[in-house]
Parts: sequence; structure tokens; C-alpha cells
Amino acid sequence: MNIHGLRLFYQVAKIGSFTKAAEIMRISQPAVSSQIKKFEHEIGIALFKQQGRRAVLTEFGESLATKAENLFSLENQIESYIDDYRKGEAGTIRIVATYLPANFLIPKWAATFKRENEKVNLVISTTNTKDAFEQLQHYKADIAIFGGGISERPEDIDWDELFEDELWFVVAPNHPYANQSVTLEEMVKEPFVMREEGSSMREHLFSLCHAHLLNPPKVALQFDGLSETISSVMAGYGANFISSLVAREYVERGQLARVYVEAVHIKHKIAICTRKEEKQSLLIKKFIETCKMKHI
Repeated sequence: MNIHGLRLFYQVAKIGSFTKAAEIMRISQPAVSSQIKKFEHEIGIALFKQQGRRAVLTEFGESLATKAENLFSLENQIESYIDDYRKGEAGTIRIVATYLPANFLIPKWAATFKRENEKVNLVISTTNTKDAFEQLQHYKADIAIFGGGISERPEDIDWDELFEDELWFVVAPNHPYANQSVTLEEMVKEPFVMREEGSSMREHLFSLCHAHLLNPPKVALQFDGLSETISSVMAGYGANFISSLVAREYVERGQLARVYVEAVHIKHKIAICTRKEEKQSLLIKKFIETCKMKHI
């Protein structure tokens, strides 16, 4: 179908005059009439009929004009959407994050970003470290926001580190090790409550044991969520190895207690990750900049 012909027809139908439509489109009236006749010939259906000295729409012409209005209205919306996206004012950002940033950092970052970018959709999902990188690598996410160790960084991922967070061993306040100094060997003899395999905290702890030639602790309880692991430890069972961002408030309220493990000082990196050597859209750049500014 000749879209140019349809557009000319729609302009005439909307204005109700071949002459006025020609003036608006800055072409001659005979040219408009000729193009519309060609369009009628192409589709094989009359669009206008003579009524005295005037040409009026046929029943089909009226129906087609309504559909053309919908089409060109959608075209305008698409053009506006493309323009907004190009300017970084509209679109969708797919964010995948590990548990720590998803629950303790991203909500504030997202709220700040949305206040200034209402047309942008943020789709945020929470998963473990392994799956977060896989989603980014397989183009299921635009950004991965990660909390973990640099050894877990895939080679095809660009890593923009925001800050480091200290990792703590924690137990219930009535635990014998609460607020005490112990060796790592003593600590890992305790039963641990942890998240599933693939979570960064679990990998951190097991790597720490390996580096000190110790057997990893028994994971006596395993949960998919971090809050469940904290609740179990608070209830008086086992120990946890956790980010200070998560644990600090519980420790300050006396719901958890730190265990000071001798010669163990581990940092947890918070980073924004993107695919290496991929040019980022203005929209994604704006979101990353918001995260950086919000952190400062």
C-alpha cells in the first residue's frame, strides 16, 4: 500500500477540502487530486463521491480515514518515543542485582532516578551472583549491580566499582562467641545459616577457608533469601557471614552480635557491571551516573 497516498487522502479527509489540504502540504491542488486518484486505483475502491459540486467521502472512505487517523497518531507517538529515547528521556532499563544492592541500595537509587525520569521504566530483578552475570552476558539485562569479590568478575564484563563494604561474622547475642575474638578455625566449626550455592557470601566464606587450608563450615540451614538467614541466626541458631551494610542495624539494636575473627579482614565490592566494549545508551549512562551521585 502506498503510505504517501494514504497520508494525502487522510489530510484531505481531515480538512474536508482538496484546496486547503494542498495549501497546508504546500503542493498544488491538481497534484493532490492526481495522487489520491492513483491511490484509489491502487486499492480498487472509491474514496470520494460527487455530491453536487463537492467531493465527499464514501462510506469506505470515512472508515479508512478513521483507521488512518489511528495509524498516523501511533506514528507520531513512535517518533516521540524515539526522540525521547535518543535524548535519554524514555525507554526501559533492565537491571539485575545481587541481594545486597537490590535490597539496600537500588531502592534509593531508583527512586531518585524516577523522580527525574518519569517516562523511563525500570525493571529490576534480584538473583545470585552467577545468574546476574549470566543474564548480563546473554542480553537479558542491561546492567548488573553486584556485591561480591573481584575474583568473581567475568572477563567480558566491564566493572565500575562504587565502594567497598566490610564483611562480618555474626551470631545471636546469647551465643558464646558474641562480641568475642576467636580464630577462623574455631569460627568455621559452627553451623552456618546461608543462602543457596552461587551466592557471593557463601563463595567468599568457602574461598576464605580454602586460603587458610581449612574445611568449609557445615551449611546447616539454607535459604533463598537473606532475611530468612538473618532471622534464623537471631532466633539463636548458627552463625552467618554477612555484609556490614545488612548487619549493622541489627547489631546496633542488639539483635545480632559480631564475632571478631583474628586476622580476617575481608572487603566486599559493590560495582555496576556492563558488557565490555558495548556503547551504552544515554538512558543507561544517566542511570549509572545517578547511582554514583547518590552514593557520594
